[in-house]
Amino acid sequence: QVQLVESGGGLVQPGGSLRLSCVASENIFNFNIMGWYRQAPGKQRELVATINVGGVTNYADSVKGRFTISRDNAKNMVYLQMNNLNPEETAVYYCAASTKAIAKKRNEYDFWGQGTQVTVSS
Repeated sequence: QVQLVESGGGLVQPGGSLRLSCVASENIFNFNIMGWYRQAPGKQRELVATINVGGVTNYADSVKGRFTISRDNAKNMVYLQMNNLNPEETAVYYCAASTKAIAKKRNEYDFWGQGTQVTVSS
């Protein structure tokens, strides 16, 4: 089974930055879409950003201009650079992979990491 492992979460002050990493157990070129989701307590899991094999990215409106998703196929890794973080963005952040041509819904992703906690607080 494909495994995805996230890292880089932690405590950051409002306005601060974090860089999340996700390493896959196989070549991420196998996955047409790589994405980052987040789930805050009591809320639905929401799509934060995606990147396809060609490097085309998409972002949730709330993070545009602040977050950057990238992928390194040689290292089997995906990254999420998060800048100017808000307390409302405290959540568990999940890495996900999809073999589909497009993946906007949670059930369109085939593999998931265990999540990494991001806490934005003073």
